[in-house]
Amino acid sequence: MNATNLANHIESSPNKVTLDNFGSGSYLASDVTVLLDMVDKNAVADVPVAQKEALIQSGQRHYSDMITLESAPSAIHEQLYQQALAQGTERTATDIANLAYTLQQTFAHTVTLEQPLILVSLVRAGLPVGVLLQRALMDSSSGYTLPSIHYGISIIRDRGLDPVALQMILNAHSNSPIVFVDGWTGKGAIYQELATSLAPFSDPNHPNFANIFHQGKGVIPLLTLADPAGVAWLAASEDDWLIPSGLLNSTVSGLISRSLYTEPQQGLHRSVFYNDLVDVDHSLAFVTHIDTARQKLTALPEQLPTFKQPRYNTKPIIDSLATHYQISNRNRIKPTIAEATRAILRRDPECVLLANVDHPDTALLRHLCAERDIQVAILGANILPYQAVTIIKQRGTNH
Repeated sequence: MNATNLANHIESSPNKVTLDNFGSGSYLASDVTVLLDMVDKNAVADVPVAQKEALIQSGQRHYSDMITLESAPSAIHEQLYQQALAQGTERTATDIANLAYTLQQTFAHTVTLEQPLILVSLVRAGLPVGVLLQRALMDSSSGYTLPSIHYGISIIRDRGLDPVALQMILNAHSNSPIVFVDGWTGKGAIYQELATSLAPFSDPNHPNFANIFHQGKGVIPLLTLADPAGVAWLAASEDDWLIPSGLLNSTVSGLISRSLYTEPQQGLHRSVFYNDLVDVDHSLAFVTHIDTARQKLTALPEQLPTFKQPRYNTKPIIDSLATHYQISNRNRIKPTIAEATRAILRRDPECVLLANVDHPDTALLRHLCAERDIQVAILGANILPYQAVTIIKQRGTNH
């Protein structure tokens, strides 16, 4: 379904929904509007990790058609998250301040209360970053205030950005620039999905061209906290570091599961709301903690560089790992501390590659590897700037 048909479909729907009909997960309503069809966890099948891996790699099912339901993090997992939070609070707060300041400097002359900046976070890793940016931009005491509205929408590898959610935003904010927000980049796969999904809008004659390509034709306005892959338009750094929110799943992302695919003609992508994890949810506490730290910063924010085109800094490393481990399906390679950790928690890993044997940022990874008897190899500078890479176990004939 193309953008024009989507617009007509949404406008003519007998049960037409507005953006006011949606929730915010476990965040405040002022923090974000999440454009997902939230479903009860009892309404979805809980697929065991080993079975899910076999179905994915055999090509029988796409990963976004099934889910392994989350459990509460273990006590040691919680402890390591708290350590990462203590260790990374100032850096996260500083990065958010610099990103917000750069957005304010970029859009101050084009954004107004009537035409606010639209932050669109990619669920889930983008949500905490987007909420923090929204709070920073709306903080009248910050010196970098900018009218903004924040949404969360789904993006799925191989299937792209949720076109229904995007069209709803474009319908509601036809004269506003959009910036897409994610937590970090790994190989750059989500950037590629974003670029493919936005290609229909790249014609300068398209009515929504300026909403998306406000930085120039072909410039994908992707913002991330960390960009080791070198693909973002704007990032706080290109380091692979221990982003605290990267160590948890739903309990730092509004209690929202990763998204499940829905055909565009049937509506929005779906997600499970984990109401059973409310007692261990850190989502609000995390953003409040970092936002408070940002307000206490004494250093002036810095304007960060922006990039018109991706640099693909780490492509040679991914190519080398694929050759060495005889991997043809690059989806089995999960680089960055955050992705490597999430892969261990959600997938079936073959091994974990580390740059250093005792780097403090990989403490949780090393604990999980020891607990689950996962092979660890130390590759030193061969994988830098990545501190960690998880290789997913091969199943069947799909390499």
